[in-house]
Amino acid sequence: MFRRARADREFREAQRAGQAMLATPTEWPLPETPGPLAEAAPAAPETAVVPDFLPPDFRAPSRQDFSGFMMRWDSPLVIDGEVRECPECGAYRNWIVFNMRDDTIWLRCRAGHETKETGLDTAWYNRNSGPVDHFHPTLEDGLRHLGH
Repeated sequence: MFRRARADREFREAQRAGQAMLATPTEWPLPETPGPLAEAAPAAPETAVVPDFLPPDFRAPSRQDFSGFMMRWDSPLVIDGEVRECPECGAYRNWIVFNMRDDTIWLRCRAGHETKETGLDTAWYNRNSGPVDHFHPTLEDGLRHLGH
């Protein structure tokens, strides 16, 4: 019985201390308020340029800054249950898959034959490609990086 009364008393004291802490900011004086809005400086013209958050050197490139993206696809490419083959040489593996700026997908075989693939789209490319690890100034540099 005495333990419970002591616990209740300690709980009430803690509640009072918490209430006192919450009431303290209401007793502080209000900060000085600025003058009327009419005395404020005139608003900036609507054509004012707002500085960007990051300087241009630190910005990530936009998708529109590139002609397209490419990735390797070493295994056979199966689309709608069919294995895709190069229409010119019959190769069916070791593709380079291009995702162009206009959202078309192109396939390039090891022999350098390129063909537009209508069975794939940008969503497929995004699901199957990894993160961009290199940016290349030319197509040849990108192909060399991917081993073609």
